[in-house]
Amino acid sequence: MGKLIMTADDSASMREMISFTLKNGGYDVIEAEDGRDALSKISGTEAHMLITDLNMPNMDGIELIRKVRALPQYKYIPIIMLTTESQDEKKMAGKAAGASGWIVKPFRSEQLLTIAKKFLN
Repeated sequence: MGKLIMTADDSASMREMISFTLKNGGYDVIEAEDGRDALSKISGTEAHMLITDLNMPNMDGIELIRKVRALPQYKYIPIIMLTTESQDEKKMAGKAAGASGWIVKPFRSEQLLTIAKKFLN
């Protein structure tokens, strides 16, 4: 069994692309459709990394990061923002919330796998 990565994105096609890429890289994946869904699914799992979009309904990526970082077992896991946003102020807000890294969409498969390997292997 590979390392478990939680991915949160409100776009089904984006979740599918992220999952496909990560599974081909040997990782196990749990998908969530927004921040609220991700928060409920991550509780009770042994996730090793979180990859989240910024702009999602119900709970955005920044709020999700804050809430996940507040959980003792996830205080130090790598959290990557995978979003179309590239403004410095958004990146600073993500970093302040606890994001470990930032990838701008559209992403390349190799880029996502390189980041995962950097943090997990």
